Amino acid sequence: MKATRILHEAGQSLWLDNITRALLTGGELKRYIDELSITGLTSNPSIFDQAIKNSHDYDAAIREKTAARKEGEGLFFELALEDLTRAADLFRPVYDKTNGVDGFVSLEVSPKLAYDTAATIAAAKQLSARGARPNLFIKIPGTREGVPAIEEAIFAGVPVNVTLLFSREQYVAAAEAYMRGIERRVAAGLNPHVSSVASVFVSRWDVAAAKKVPPALHDRLGIAIAKRIYKAYCELLASDRWLRLLNFGARSQRLLWASTGTKDPKASDVLYVKSLAAPHTVNTMPENTLKALADHGEIGKMLAPDGGDAEQELAEFTRAGVDIDALAEQLQREGAESFVKSWDDLLSCIIDKSAALKKAS
Repeated sequence: MKATRILHEAGQSLWLDNITRALLTGGELKRYIDELSITGLTSNPSIFDQAIKNSHDYDAAIREKTAARKEGEGLFFELALEDLTRAADLFRPVYDKTNGVDGFVSLEVSPKLAYDTAATIAAAKQLSARGARPNLFIKIPGTREGVPAIEEAIFAGVPVNVTLLFSREQYVAAAEAYMRGIERRVAAGLNPHVSSVASVFVSRWDVAAAKKVPPALHDRLGIAIAKRIYKAYCELLASDRWLRLLNFGARSQRLLWASTGTKDPKASDVLYVKSLAAPHTVNTMPENTLKALADHGEIGKMLAPDGGDAEQELAEFTRAGVDIDALAEQLQREGAESFVKSWDDLLSCIIDKSAALKKAS
């Protein structure tokens, strides 16, 4: 049995961290669903930038929309919604079979709104309404300004994928924002079933720490942080506050492992997948990681609800001079900046391609 199937049957959802028009039109995404147990996908500006820049798959749509005087962000969101609503429809049987637990796709609000609460709320509501799919997550960053936007979006009934989470503290803040949104819906007599995932970025920890610690500690920080967060997740799921919400018909916000492609060429290409197997969680992975997992992946032990050796591991990094709290803040800030750069690159790509297509016509 493929490792992808083993993980799926153990209760972990495998999502693809990619979307291109060719994946949809060529049948590859359908094959991943049928053969590799993929039950959802995520997207980001960098993914769309590469998809548009490195193919002609979007040329006809860009030419048509440019002729209709669409440009910039407006043009991009039309392209993205075309792809993601089609993908959402492909995953709809999974969504229906799991009664809304699984089968989601994700679309990000403009990364330039990461520190603008009001604009993030407005954009999330608008994009969700335009997508008009119950299995479309809107990605909102878990920045300080993003946290109240998460609460308001959930209260408004918008399914949310909280992104750019790195530490236990950042995760707990996002989870509590989700709970507040649901509690407000219960108090207002609204349906409390609004889905959400909390996306924790893993591999970026190890990239950031690589030059600060001895080789013996390489590729261990991200997993230790994930174990610490998983303990907090299990404690929240068992809390009276969460259980009361379940009594009203709410659903748990699931923990999602993001950035699980191995960056270190000396490490296993399935390091983070093997190490972060856990029920009632999601692992969203790049295509290369997915294929490696299906080809030669092995699954390790399920994560321990008590965090296992997380604190002992993290103590080693502290002794090596790593300020974990400061690094978490740095990683979130740099992640937000990186997404803005990818966003600018994406819009520049669309402008260049629009001009080239207009000139060639």
